[in-house]
Formats: sequence, structure tokens, C-alpha cells
Amino acid sequence: MKTILNVIWLVLSGFWLFLGYLAAGVLLCITIIGIPFGIAAFRIGVYALWPFGHTVVDRRDAGGASLIGNVLWVILAGWWLALGHIFTGIALCVTIIGIPLGFANFKMIPVSLMPFGKEIVPTDQPFATR
Repeated sequence: MKTILNVIWLVLSGFWLFLGYLAAGVLLCITIIGIPFGIAAFRIGVYALWPFGHTVVDRRDAGGASLIGNVLWVILAGWWLALGHIFTGIALCVTIIGIPLGFANFKMIPVSLMPFGKEIVPTDQPFATR
């Protein structure tokens, strides 16, 4: 079932969301200071490309640097990536088939707004590795 949902997701919204994260990552990697933000964008972009079968968990070793990183992330890229998830989720919820995909988009909003201190893991391993 995960594979079917992922293929439908990829066609309807995953590829376009991935391109948004890819563009954000490339723009953020232009400066040395922005490289950690670009890497976070690439990490979430891969998750946005094929989300079913993975989940987001809190990292146990996240501290104050994650908070500062998340504040800067929201200012630099998080707000418009979250808007992309909101608009795509609303569009997908228009059809009955798209409702689970729309809810998956809404589930991605928190990680698109605050990626630092989070880890993306397979659903059969629901705990952070660090």
C-alpha cells in the first residue's frame, strides 16, 4: 500500500514539492553560512518526494542551536515551503482519492517550518538514531 500511495503522491504533488525544496536548498547553499539550511532542505525534499513509509521524530540531542536554526529557517525558507504544503494539501483534498495525500501534506507542515531537531526515519524504526 505504501508503494501505491508513494507513486500517486509522486505524480500529484511529490515531484513539485521536491523541486521547491531543491530550489530552496540550492539558493541556501550559495553562502557558507547557509549550507546547513540547504542540507536540511535537501533532506526534507527527499522525504517530500517519497513520504509514505517514513515518519518524523524528535532528536534527543537537539539543543539551543536547533532553536536558533529553526528561527532562521522560518525566515529564510520555511514559511513559503509550508505554504506550498498548505496549498497542495487543500488542492488534493478536493477529491476523495486525494484526501489521504492532502492529510500527508498537512502532516509535513511542522517539519517544513522547523526541520532542525527532527529526524526522518522509517516507520518500522520510530525512534531517532542519535
